[in-house]
Amino acid sequence: MKSVWNGTVSFGLVSIPIKMYSASESRNLDLDMLDKHDHARIRYKRVNEETGEEVEWKDIVKGFKKDDAYVILEKEDFENANVKKSKTIDIEEFVEETEVADMLFKNPYYLEPQKEGGKAYNLLRDALKKTGKLGVATFVMRQKENLSLIGVYKNVIVLHVIRFAEEIRDPKEVKIPKTKTSDKEIAMAEDLIENYTEKFNFKKYKDVYNSQLLKIIESKASGKKVKVEKTKSEPTAAKDLMAKLKASLDQRKKKAS
Repeated sequence: MKSVWNGTVSFGLVSIPIKMYSASESRNLDLDMLDKHDHARIRYKRVNEETGEEVEWKDIVKGFKKDDAYVILEKEDFENANVKKSKTIDIEEFVEETEVADMLFKNPYYLEPQKEGGKAYNLLRDALKKTGKLGVATFVMRQKENLSLIGVYKNVIVLHVIRFAEEIRDPKEVKIPKTKTSDKEIAMAEDLIENYTEKFNFKKYKDVYNSQLLKIIESKASGKKVKVEKTKSEPTAAKDLMAKLKASLDQRKKKAS
C-alpha cells in the first residue's frame, strides 16, 4: 500500500509519528467513454480558454479570483495556512462510540506507526480498546480540513474522516406523511425486527452488482442476448399492512425452523 499522508498523531503531550493508508478501495468497473458512432475513446484535455491550446500538468497552478485578478497559490501556501494541522492529527477530546451518528462517516484510513512510535501507538490503541471511546481530531489533507474520529479495528488504529455539521443537510425538506400507526402494528413490526435480528457479519454481504455487470459484458461480447429478470415492487397499502407483517413473520419463522 502507498501512504496518502505522513505526520503525527498526538493526544495530550504524547506524539506518535504515523503513516496513513486508505482502508477502503473502489469496486467500480473501469469503463471507458466512447463516441457511439465509431466507438473511439473520448479524451478530456486541459485547454487554455484564451488560446485553445492544451496545457501540461506541470504548467497548471491553482488560483483564487479576487476582484478582476487571480491570486496564485503555491504548495507552500496550502501548508502554511495551518502548519500544525498539515502535519499533526491532534486528538482534542474523546467521545463514546454510540454518540456518533452513522451518516457522519465518509472514509476510513489505517494508521501505521513510524520509527520509534511503536510503543506510544500500542498504548493509544490499547487504551481506546479498553475504554471503548473514539478520539475526535482535525487535520489538513489535500488542501482541505478534515474532521475525524480515531478508533481501533482488528488491532490497528483507524482514522475515520467524518462530515462537519454544515455538510449535513437539514432533513426538514424531506416530506414525511402524518399517517398514524397503531400499537398493534408497531408491536407486530417490532416482532418482525426481532426475528430478523442477527449478529452483524459484513463478510456475508458481497458486492454482486459488478459481477452481474461483467456477465452482461461477457454475454454482449459473445453476441448472446442478455436475459434480464424482471422485478416489480408494489407499495403496501395501509389496509394490507397487518396482513403483510404477519405473512413476513410467518415466512421468517418457517425459514428459521
